[in-house]
Amino acid sequence: MIMLGRRNCSVIARRISNVSNWNIPLSDIDFDGRETEAVLEVLKDKWLSMGPKVEAFEDRFRLMSKAPHALAVSNGTAALHLALLGLGVGPGDEVIQPALNFVASANVTVAAGATPVFADIVSIAEPVLDPDAVEALCTSRTRAVICMHYGGFSGPVDRLAEICHKRGLYLIEDACHAVGGSYMTHTSGASSLERRPIGSACDVACYSFFSNKNLAVGEGGMVTTSHDQVAQRIRQLRSHGMTTLTWDRHRGHANTYDVVHHGYNYRIDEIRAALGMVQLQKLPANNRTRLQKFCHYKSRLASLDGWVIPFAHVVDSPESEAGTAHLAVLVAPTRDKRDALREHLKAHKIQTSLHYPTITTFSAFSAYASSDVPKSLDFSSRALTLPLYPTLSDEGIDEVCRHIVAFAQSESNR
Repeated sequence: MIMLGRRNCSVIARRISNVSNWNIPLSDIDFDGRETEAVLEVLKDKWLSMGPKVEAFEDRFRLMSKAPHALAVSNGTAALHLALLGLGVGPGDEVIQPALNFVASANVTVAAGATPVFADIVSIAEPVLDPDAVEALCTSRTRAVICMHYGGFSGPVDRLAEICHKRGLYLIEDACHAVGGSYMTHTSGASSLERRPIGSACDVACYSFFSNKNLAVGEGGMVTTSHDQVAQRIRQLRSHGMTTLTWDRHRGHANTYDVVHHGYNYRIDEIRAALGMVQLQKLPANNRTRLQKFCHYKSRLASLDGWVIPFAHVVDSPESEAGTAHLAVLVAPTRDKRDALREHLKAHKIQTSLHYPTITTFSAFSAYASSDVPKSLDFSSRALTLPLYPTLSDEGIDEVCRHIVAFAQSESNR
């Protein structure tokens, strides 16, 4: 058996980084010997499909999120799909959701047989679902609202929850960027605000554990809910609609099974759950580190005139717990300047990305692009995602910012 210690893991990580050809990549994974040992333990036990590690991972996640039910699934897209199916959303229903988001939420809405209705964002500085836009789009067919916490910063959950409660709609939180996050809210009978975990105010919350996420296992996700019946339905739907799992039968807890829904194979495996357990232990510290690095960007780029860092106005300090800082995004004054800056950083081997093209611009969603979303389109045309991850050094951020400032100054002198 090959034993990989922390030093060997670091060597492998450096080799992978070298292959990517970026001096500063967009994201990186905080893995060390603890993840290696967790995986080797699963291999030693020789049970790979959903079993005790998954159950333990779900229990830990449930405690962290303070949700009555936490169900591990194969990825964040599966989580969103199961959220809709678990709530009974289907043909004839409309689901209001952000036009500025990864396409997964829109894809699964169509897969469920429902119609995605795209709403605009609040502003360039706050690119989350606009409650006023949501209220204006509600019809007799509206069944649910999906709220996405862009970049790890919470959307206006309280206001959206009020709208949904008043109209009898379901609220789903797309928390794929916000694992371990929280938001400030008024609680019943309380005059002051208190901080509560993401997912506390909705019917179902969905998380992603993709490789670039704050909690990374490669592929994986989680669904949390306070509704017992919804949890039971999702539990069965993720495993072909069966009433028992292979693990249950292996332990002798069941001898057979019934199929009560037309389900899917959205199960997560033991290796990813083992990785998730370690990553969950690291999550609070890594989220604080991410927020610290977000503040570093904010400080270094504050002098840029006409450039905007979304959510900078809500982050006073790394101790503010204002978000999980999944992304550090810079919005340029124009699309041309954004594109030129991206090429400038690429020339210096600094990787960037675009989060996200507006969904209504995709060919597959042209038939659903009836809503007017000018702020989302404007944001997508000017936003550039900068490197951000727990192991990114302050010197690395300084280098990125040095090139950005130099570029902006040269543009202003033209």
